[in-house]
Amino acid sequence: MIVKRVFFWGLLLLIVSFPAVSMAQITDFKAHTYENGEGNELNYRMLKPAGYDSSKSYPLVLFLHGAGERGSDNFSQLKWGVHHFADPGFREQYPAFVVAPQVPEDEYWSWLNLDRDSTSASSFVAPMRETPTRPMQLTIELLDQLQEEYAVDADRLYVTGLSMGGFGTFALIERFPGKFAAAVPICGGGDAARAFLLKEMPIWVFHGTEDQAVDVRYSRTMVEAIQLAGGSPGYTEYPDAGHVEAWVQAYRDPTLYEWMFSKSKQERKEKGSSPNYNDKE
Repeated sequence: MIVKRVFFWGLLLLIVSFPAVSMAQITDFKAHTYENGEGNELNYRMLKPAGYDSSKSYPLVLFLHGAGERGSDNFSQLKWGVHHFADPGFREQYPAFVVAPQVPEDEYWSWLNLDRDSTSASSFVAPMRETPTRPMQLTIELLDQLQEEYAVDADRLYVTGLSMGGFGTFALIERFPGKFAAAVPICGGGDAARAFLLKEMPIWVFHGTEDQAVDVRYSRTMVEAIQLAGGSPGYTEYPDAGHVEAWVQAYRDPTLYEWMFSKSKQERKEKGSSPNYNDKE
């Protein structure tokens, strides 16, 4: 009874947060739990393509939530960003799998050391460790399993995330620069020493100039590092936006989705090693 009551009020809060999204649209993100056979579990929600046909292949979007949506309820991660994907018109235009895992309380997508007194904070980078965090490792395994189980187009895997998930997005593509067709980190940062790995990848970075939670210089540092390596990442900085406002504006922008879903790794292969394939204007 307690579990049902918690789920009800949590789901009600989610609906109130997004009054334009109906109960049916939210619950189209079905709850699942990935188990790796070693006693480790990862809760996630997944939206299947409308009219899913296993004889076809579909893109997959991995969404990495922020620190405030951590927990074990397996629905808080839907609070920001992903509700756009559940809109019927959107699903018809962009049929895709959308996967939203949830990080447990007190864990992270990537190893962060953002203390303002630390060396990493003074240089606005997020140094990568040799191994991923447990939630990130389980997410990597989950993606592999979903690709085996469903008709996922391996050339059209996308990743996006906000805040903690923005750092997670950079961490994931720096670990696997050849895995994703495009990436959209919002209000995040990464390991600038590894930026050269991203010079041939379509990336569109978003941040708010007035962000008081994650300094905008984290995004600026990564964009500049990729540019110095020969890449051409897209970068949108909202001059009057704070932390939340930045991702609200970014995920409302239809140009973002048009750009993202137009990307494929096949395009990268056909254009060779040129870093100028990223045609975001």
